[in-house]
Amino acid sequence: PPPYFNIQPDAALAELGDATDTASFARIAEACGRGRDDLIGRGLNDEGRKTLRLFSTWEITRYLIPVAQAHFRRVLKQNPDLPQGASETEGGAKWFTLDEVLRLRAHFAAEGSKAKEYLPWRPKGLPAKIVAVANFKGGVGKTSTCAHLAMSAALDGYRVLVVDLDSQGSMTSIFGGKVADEWGTVFPLVARHYARHLRASNQGRIDRGEPPIPIDDTLAEALKVTAPDLVQKTHWPNIDLIGAQLNLYWAEFQIPVWRMQGRGWKLWDALTESLEQDGLLDQYDIIFVDTPPALGYLTINGLAAADILLVPLGASFLEFDSTGRFFDMLHSTFSSIEEGENIAARALGRPELSFEWDAVRVLVTRFDGNQQAELAGLMQAYLGRTLSPARQGFTALIGQAGEQVNGIYEADYRDFNRDTYIRGRETFDATYAAFKKLLIGTWRRDELAEQQAAE
Repeated sequence: PPPYFNIQPDAALAELGDATDTASFARIAEACGRGRDDLIGRGLNDEGRKTLRLFSTWEITRYLIPVAQAHFRRVLKQNPDLPQGASETEGGAKWFTLDEVLRLRAHFAAEGSKAKEYLPWRPKGLPAKIVAVANFKGGVGKTSTCAHLAMSAALDGYRVLVVDLDSQGSMTSIFGGKVADEWGTVFPLVARHYARHLRASNQGRIDRGEPPIPIDDTLAEALKVTAPDLVQKTHWPNIDLIGAQLNLYWAEFQIPVWRMQGRGWKLWDALTESLEQDGLLDQYDIIFVDTPPALGYLTINGLAAADILLVPLGASFLEFDSTGRFFDMLHSTFSSIEEGENIAARALGRPELSFEWDAVRVLVTRFDGNQQAELAGLMQAYLGRTLSPARQGFTALIGQAGEQVNGIYEADYRDFNRDTYIRGRETFDATYAAFKKLLIGTWRRDELAEQQAAE
C-alpha cells in the first residue's frame, strides 16, 4: 500500500520531537552555518476553466481507497446508488471524478472494515492545522511543493484551503483562480484587522479627550469583508483557494504605514485571527499558505499563523547557505517582535509573547541521488531532525508535469508509461507521507494535551 496509509498517531507523535520556539531558529541557522563552513557548493477546458481529470479503478484501489479491485467492483455492483463510473468504450475501464471517489470513500468508511483507514485521521474538536511553505530563495520548488502537498492531502480525503500570499500568483494559477484586484486577496483581512484595532484605540482616545484617528474609506470597506467572501472554489472538489495577484504587493507598503499610525497593532496576528474569527479553522482540515520569496510583512503573517513550517531547498551549497541565512533572519525577526512586545508586557504584568511552531522541517527538493547524495547526507548530519528524511527526487515525469501549471497528480497516467508514472509519483507520495506523519503527530500531541487538561 502507499506509505501514507495507516500512519498511527502515537507512532507519529513518537517521531515528532518537541515544539519549535523562536530560539530554535538560531540553532538551525547556526547548524547551517557550520555545514556551510565545512563545505567551503498548466490544461484548460473550452470555457477557459481548469478541470480535474478522471481516476480509474486501478488508480483508486492502488492509491486512494485501500481495497482490492475485485472487491471494489463487487461493492459497486451491490450498491447501484453509488457512483458507477463511466467507460470510454463499451466494456472498458471505469473512470470516476474525484467527487465520486470521495463519495465512495465515505461509503467504505461507513460500511467497510473498521481495521482499514478509509478516511484520513483528524481528532474531533480540534482546529485545522495551518502549514506555511517558505524560503526567501526563489527556484527551490516552494510553490510546487505547496501545491503538490495540497493535492496529496485532497486525494487523501482532507478538506484543504490554499492561501496564496505571493503577489506573483503562481499558486492561484495552478488552481485556476481568478482575482480581479487586491480586494480578492488577503489584503482586506489585514486591513480589517487594523481597522478593528484602530476602532478600539479610538475609543481610548475619546475617553481621554483626544481626537480619534479617522477610519478612511479603505478601512471602512475592509470592515465589511469576511474570509469566506474571499474563498473561491477550484477544479478540485475539496480544495478551496484565497488567491493573489500583483496588487497584493501594495500590502507591503500599506502595512508599515498602519503600524506607524497604530503602534499597538499586532500586525503579525492579522491572518491568524482573521481565519479563526471567520470560522475557517473549523471548515477545513489543513490550510496551506504559500508565502512570497522574501521576508516581508505578508510572509511574517503567514509564518506567525503557521502551526507547521516547511522550508524547501535543493541539495546545493548555495541553497544550503541561503537557507541558513533565512533561519537567521527568522530568528532576528521573531525574537525582535517578542522582545519589543515583552518589554511592555512585563511592565503591565501581562503574559509575555512567545511564538511557537508545532514542527519545522527543511525539505530537499529536485533531488538527484546520483549527484547529490553526499551533500544531502552532510546537510542531514548538521540539521538532524530538522531536515526531513524524505528526498523529493527529480524524475522525467516531474519535468513533464510537475514544473508546469498542472501538478503531477493532475497528469493522466495514460500520457506516460504506467511504470514511469508509478515511479514518478513515488517521490511525491513519500514527501506527503513524511508531511502527514508530522500533521498527525501534532494533532495527537494537541489531543493528549487537551485530555490531560480535562483530567
